[in-house]
Order: sequence, then C-alpha cells, then structure tokens
Amino acid sequence: MAKTTTGRTPGTRRTMTAAARAATKRAERGVRSAAAADEETSQPLAGRTVLIDAPKNGWEDPPEPSPEQFNEDAPPEQKDRGAPRTRRLLTLALGALLLAALVAAAVLGRQYWDGRRTDSARSEAVTAAQKAAPVVLSYDYRHLDRDFTKARTHLTGSFRDEYGKTTRTVVGPTAKKYRGVVKATIASPASGRSPATSVVSASPDEVVVLLFVNQVTESTQVSGSRVDLNRVRMTMARAGEGWKVSGVDAL
Repeated sequence: MAKTTTGRTPGTRRTMTAAARAATKRAERGVRSAAAADEETSQPLAGRTVLIDAPKNGWEDPPEPSPEQFNEDAPPEQKDRGAPRTRRLLTLALGALLLAALVAAAVLGRQYWDGRRTDSARSEAVTAAQKAAPVVLSYDYRHLDRDFTKARTHLTGSFRDEYGKTTRTVVGPTAKKYRGVVKATIASPASGRSPATSVVSASPDEVVVLLFVNQVTESTQVSGSRVDLNRVRMTMARAGEGWKVSGVDAL
C-alpha cells in the first residue's frame, strides 16, 4: 500500500514563525510607547533657557518711579494702611510738643516760686540779722554766762560751736581780766530811717547781710569809752520756721 504524504514546503514553516516574532515585537514596542506617553503626560515639562544677545547700545534703564506714582499705583488697601501711620506720627508729634510745654511750664513755675521765696527770704533774714547782731556782738564781764547763752540762741550749725569755744577760751577770760563791757548797735542814718543794712546775696534758704555796727567798748585798758564803727557781714540760714546766724565776718 502506497504511503500518502501531505506535502509542505519546509520554507513555509520558517516564514510563518518569523512573521509571528515580528508581530510580537511590534506589539511590545507599542505597549512601551503608550506607557512612555502616559508618563510624559503625568510629569511637568522642564523649562528651557533662551539666550538673547544684548543690543549694541546696551539696555536702557527704565525711569525711576516718583512717590506720586507709587501713591497713584498703590492699591486702595495700601493707601488705607498709610493713613493710620500718618495719624500715629501726628499723635507722637503732638505728644512731644505737649510734653515740652509741660516741662517749660514746670521750669518757669519753679523759677517763679523760687523768686517769691527768695524775696520773702531777703526780708525775713534782714529782720533776723538786725535782732541777732546786737546780742551776738555785745557782752558784759559781770554776767558773761548769761550774755553768751542768750547769744547762742541766735546761732546755728558749726558757727554755734565755734562761738561757744571762742567765748569760753578767749573772750570770757579777757573780759573778766580787764572788766570789759561791749555794747553793739546797728548804725542808723541821720534821717532816722531804717538801720543801715543791705543784702549781699540771697537764695530761698540762705541770705548774706551786710550791717554797719557801732560798738562802744569800756575796760581798764581804755580811758572813758571807745566807739568802733564796724562793717559786719552776717550769713543767715533758714532754720525751721525762722532764721539764724551761721557765720560772722568783720570787714
């Protein structure tokens, strides 16, 4: 029995196999292309740098804007914010002016008050000096302790201590030895007006008074009475509600 064989050409099988491979590769490339396209769509595109050549004459600078242009171009919100700042500056300026006026008023008021106190001090100190001078500058050897004690009531400060030491160690022993008597009076003008006194300097708490004092001295060292015309500078200090002697200088 004859063997039947289906005839096929060997080259035909190889051709179909190559075509299948090519089709598979094209399909894979299509899938990769589609995936790459999707990835590019999902990611932002990178920017590009463009180089531009400068003109021959260089770049021209734009004109500087003026403050008026800023104000004109500023949005309404910025203009509204500028108004409170201006008001704050105006308030600060007015506050500074008010403070300066208050300080000036306080200084002038203090000067006026000190001036009134100084005028009052002049009058009070001169009156106190006229009362103190005859007591402080007079003594009698027959009652020295009484005279010196009375004189110390018109004194104050370190001068009070100095007066006590001087009268105890010098004036007292000399007056007893020579039986000295000194009587002081403030000189008065021939017209009979107020005693001869003047103010050298004055402040609310201290006044320097110049007095013209006549001293009549009697002792065993002189015959009769001797009259001395002296100028005495007496410093008066405010002590409590009154005035007392804080220094005496014979000129």
